[in-house]
Amino acid sequence: MQIAANEKRKALVTEITLRKARTIIRKALEKGREIDLKPLSVVVVDGGGHVQAFEREDGAPAGRFQIAFGKAYGAVVIGVPSSKLVDMALERPHFVNALSGVYDGKIVPVAGGVLVRDKKGALIGAVGVTGDTSDNDAAAALAGIEAAGLIGEA
Repeated sequence: MQIAANEKRKALVTEITLRKARTIIRKALEKGREIDLKPLSVVVVDGGGHVQAFEREDGAPAGRFQIAFGKAYGAVVIGVPSSKLVDMALERPHFVNALSGVYDGKIVPVAGGVLVRDKKGALIGAVGVTGDTSDNDAAAALAGIEAAGLIGEA
């Protein structure tokens, strides 16, 4: 009886597994090559902002983890794509500055942090991509998320 209850609970919990995170990264990088982007760095975080997986392509500058993470982390902890954080920073700079302090400077309010939702619409994580223009970064993230069978919100 206990095993059946555990299996039922697992069926209700949607998360970004390591396998899905790797798919997201692989497909985001493939999209980058397909549309001839500069070398990308991609991070996948779970619903709590914890890193599930990260890769930095050959030729990507050092320090890209922090930027990709900041985009994804900001998106998931605030609950909006990082492109919306850009708008918030322009409209309410004091608020976004305060958020930066609250979250120990980990939020990067620049497009390229894409929310990840399951098929039912539940927020389960985010993907942060950096290396090219912010719009191209977001396009690569969306391609990876879609390939993993999940829904992206940029």
